[in-house]
Amino acid sequence: MIPFRLSPQLLVWRATLALAVVFVMLATTGWTALRTHRDSTALQSSLSQWERGSVRGGPRLPDPQATPAELSRFFASLTPHERDSLAHRFPLAVGNMNGAPVPLRYRANRIALEQARDVERERMHDSRLSAAGQQDASRRMHRYEAFMRSGRHILAFDPEGSGRVAEVFGDLDRAERISVVVPGVDTDLLTFQKTNREYTAPVGMAKALYAAERQAGPSTRTAVIAWADYTSPDGLGVDAATAMRAEDGAVRLNALLRALPGRAPVSMFCHSYGSVLCGVAAHGMPGRVSDIAVAASPGMRVAKAAHLRTSARLWAMRDASDWVQDVPYLEVGGLGHGADPVAPAFGARVLSAHDAQGHSGYFQPGTDSLRNLADIGVGAFDAVTCAQEKDACRTGVPDAAPSGRA
Repeated sequence: MIPFRLSPQLLVWRATLALAVVFVMLATTGWTALRTHRDSTALQSSLSQWERGSVRGGPRLPDPQATPAELSRFFASLTPHERDSLAHRFPLAVGNMNGAPVPLRYRANRIALEQARDVERERMHDSRLSAAGQQDASRRMHRYEAFMRSGRHILAFDPEGSGRVAEVFGDLDRAERISVVVPGVDTDLLTFQKTNREYTAPVGMAKALYAAERQAGPSTRTAVIAWADYTSPDGLGVDAATAMRAEDGAVRLNALLRALPGRAPVSMFCHSYGSVLCGVAAHGMPGRVSDIAVAASPGMRVAKAAHLRTSARLWAMRDASDWVQDVPYLEVGGLGHGADPVAPAFGARVLSAHDAQGHSGYFQPGTDSLRNLADIGVGAFDAVTCAQEKDACRTGVPDAAPSGRA
């Protein structure tokens, strides 16, 4: 008889969720160490300069923490030259400012990327750094250069620490439907885009979803945001088993959602730990968020979908080969993320993902999982494939938008 062996990922999760082990870790490292997370130094510096600044020869600049509507009115009152001047003077502040015009954020972030690239170029040849430090500087410099290529639209950028970034595919200002991809653990500036296993990284996920949405609804103007503007857990350790990173990220995510231009409905696509974040954020999402779809979820920090306190439709999917199905779906003392979103008792609309191939294959082109996500993104609900033969997942949805399929 061949002995059953747990996957390495499952072993890590079970070890992490064992209270005795966690308590030992907390006693060794200290809870304060686990919770330490500084505000971004470079970004905070730019915001501080903004707070002391003024329009050239004019009034003081508004509070950068003002509502998006207030900031939008401020920028609308400026001339194009004044807006561009602010982007050059305070690139990180403007590039990350919810309420600033989207094209201006793109320009500001390009300036911030140029500055960050120059810093890393100098670090590459800094003799005070180790060889590993110089290599890290080289990788960052090349990543920044990639972000600066023509046609890329960086909506948020922060080089501090492991870094945060968000990128837009499509015309966000003119979109009739907006999708937001929220990734999981080990997401940072360097893993935001991958050459190998392209569709396991946020850029690949968003590009695949954007292409699939255009195929599903050719007449619908869509935009997709690859949103990695939060500090994700580093691997499957304690951070991944708690909601700490999700709580911090939920504040940032909802700030973005409240600032999106126009009135287009928004669909959330949350993968792995990203679904934990979306679960924490759900009750604070604006009403224009019409759908939340989670894939490979370890839980959403609630026992039932109704406890998310959102009017958005909740969709869930998990491939049969995904190791996340073996994590303990529970929450004890803040550890673990609650009930299984694809369990019947949870109350989500369960979609087919039988060909997603593991934990990271849900956005692979040609899969049922990606087609289902794209159909939700364009509102073609009559085209989705439910996990079971019965069409229970489509019950009660509004009349579907034209899918454009034969």
